[in-house]
Amino acid sequence: MHYTLHQLQIFLKIAEKKSVTKASEELHLTQPAVSIQLKKFQDQFPYPLTEVIGRKIYITDFGQEIVEAGKIILKHVDEIEYKSMEYSGKLSGKLKISIVSTAKYIMPYLLADFIKKNPEVELILDVTNKSQVIESLEKNEVDFSMVSILPEKLQIKAISLMENQLYLVGNTTEKFDKKEYSKVIFSELPIIYREEGSGTRLTMERYINSNNIKVKKKMELTSNEAVKQAVLSGLGYSIMPLIGIRDEIKEKKLQIIPVKGFPIKSNWNIIWLKEKKFSPVAKAFLEFLKMEKEELIKAKFGA
Repeated sequence: MHYTLHQLQIFLKIAEKKSVTKASEELHLTQPAVSIQLKKFQDQFPYPLTEVIGRKIYITDFGQEIVEAGKIILKHVDEIEYKSMEYSGKLSGKLKISIVSTAKYIMPYLLADFIKKNPEVELILDVTNKSQVIESLEKNEVDFSMVSILPEKLQIKAISLMENQLYLVGNTTEKFDKKEYSKVIFSELPIIYREEGSGTRLTMERYINSNNIKVKKKMELTSNEAVKQAVLSGLGYSIMPLIGIRDEIKEKKLQIIPVKGFPIKSNWNIIWLKEKKFSPVAKAFLEFLKMEKEELIKAKFGA
């Protein structure tokens, strides 16, 4: 067999994306180039790796075996490269982190200095909802996760970073002159929810259920940014983390509506599996975070 690592990488990307077109886009190659390399790779084996039914590409059982073996091969290739850099005194390797969508307003500031000091480190940052973040952690697919609600069923360790405050917010077209509103306001305003699996959604529902509030639900959206844009446009109101709307509050595009019992408070946490065996990169990042977190948070979020 004379296949190349490049061909193997292309095949694995096609298997991941279930599409030659999507694989070519992610690899920044033309679709014909990817198709040619896939054919050359498949020609090395006595059994088909893929099959096309209709317009969809499927990985055969044999192809799936090659996928699993290929992942191991590429992992070892990466390790060889990282070992070479480590030998020359450079910290290198992959740092894999999954975070809930609202944490995107925080995590980049915690990573920036570390990545600048260690330019050979490859960062893989997955921004998704809470349920998927916990799933990736449980499967040991990432080194760290960032959440505001700690998982109940996983054995983890955690570093508490900063307080998370959630408020009822709306745009500034309507006036709310009272010093404080009662929880009845939730039955009077159209409320926009995050999707199932979101930490913000869970926090909202815990508050609503524990206070026996009847809510006038308007719609459900799948990201904090989508909710913010909907609120800005006047489609409704929502309970949102302050960290994600600070600029809009300052610019008077959004307003906090004072409600008794608010803000709802929790904490942002970096978490990892209790039995996690850290790579040199993950271990270095954890030590960096322990030493620098207070100064970073004070400098970036002190106001």
